[in-house]
Amino acid sequence: MVALLSSALALLIGLLMTRVFKLLKLQLPDVTAFLIAGVIIGPYCLGRLGIPGVGFSTTEEVEGLSVISNTALGFIAFSIGNEFLFSQLKSIGKQAVIVGVFQALAATLLVDLALFGLHLLMPNVLSVEATIVLGAIATATAPAATLMVVRQYKAKGKLTDILLPVVALDDAVGLAVFAVSFGIATSIVTGKTDLTGILIEPLIEIAASLALGSLLGWILTLLERTFFSNSNRLSLTIAFVVLTVALSMLSFEIGGVKISFSTLLVCMMLGTVFCNICPLSHDLMERADKWTAPLFALFFVLSGAELELSVLLNAAVLIVGVTYIIARSAGKYIGSYASCAATKCDPVVKKYLGITLLPQAGVALGMCVTAAKLGTSDGVLIKNIILFSVLVYELVGPLLTKWALTKSGDISPSAVDVQGRRAKKFQEAVDKKTVSPASFRRANRVMERRRQKAEKQAAAGKKK
Repeated sequence: MVALLSSALALLIGLLMTRVFKLLKLQLPDVTAFLIAGVIIGPYCLGRLGIPGVGFSTTEEVEGLSVISNTALGFIAFSIGNEFLFSQLKSIGKQAVIVGVFQALAATLLVDLALFGLHLLMPNVLSVEATIVLGAIATATAPAATLMVVRQYKAKGKLTDILLPVVALDDAVGLAVFAVSFGIATSIVTGKTDLTGILIEPLIEIAASLALGSLLGWILTLLERTFFSNSNRLSLTIAFVVLTVALSMLSFEIGGVKISFSTLLVCMMLGTVFCNICPLSHDLMERADKWTAPLFALFFVLSGAELELSVLLNAAVLIVGVTYIIARSAGKYIGSYASCAATKCDPVVKKYLGITLLPQAGVALGMCVTAAKLGTSDGVLIKNIILFSVLVYELVGPLLTKWALTKSGDISPSAVDVQGRRAKKFQEAVDKKTVSPASFRRANRVMERRRQKAEKQAAAGKKK
């Protein structure tokens, strides 16, 4: 009962926080509102009251609802996979691959260099092994926040077209880079080199994830053909994504080699295969988007509740964390800018893509679990630094993503088409005498003021 009450309260406060933002006229994405709501009901605010069901007293209580977070991540990855239409990727596929790989490696390189310089100044605080591992974690970009901003504002354009594939590639690149870097760091600590753990297992994980996702995508398409009701097809799709999340958590050993899967990669591949071979995928995804809206909102509220505010009290973590954030942000922007220029991307994409790649959360925190095996001091330090960076990136990242998409023209500052549809519906209501003419005139005046405000904002944006 307590878990259900906490979940309901989390979702309710998250939704109410978006209304508070509107009343305060804060032009912030809903993702930011959900994250702040999570902080409010987390262990450092309402959770301190210790009242069952009213907030989360400890992070362990939030982790107890991990099934919700894992399921939401699966649907987020599935949605991103549905953006990989082969017909559309013919024009940007090569660019997306080059940019996706290069910006990730650039972030790793700059973080490694910056933190190694800090290691020379603070050898007792930051070790070489921790430096190498943090550089690898810098590759990861959170797809959830990016997708939510794109959906909320219905972003469309050249930047959005390449953004989602690049974010998806981050997971594969990040897994490979982290595995190699962690293997090197482990070798430094133990004095032993394990080529299986450094090279073979990461490649197997990526290949196995892609193979499992492809197989499940093909099976899902076959099963969809046996149903004729849209409701049943939607139920089947939802059940299959949940099944995919569960199967991706399996791990086992064959001949001393560990076989595991990446949930994000498996679900992305499921979505990619599904959207390319199932003729009904587009309609089903539109229906699924409505079903998953509250699930995504709850996911971000829980993510906010997990943010560790206590790391702000540690001076060493703040110094290393700020260095990490600056170096990673520079690596993402410079890497994407240079690779976009090399692949002759549109100038708008070249200018703004790096800004949209800053959010970082789930994948990076998952890497921290593995990093804890390095040792007590290094593992704790890495976790605290990543928690600090996630706190910053998750609160600031969505806002920067919205700003970049708006500046690039993918989010239109003018909502003339929406206002036009509303005016048409209102006129139909007046004709049917379900709304009074006076109400219609008042609505018209409100929409006219909004239209003029939107045009002024658009004009100001063009001048800048």
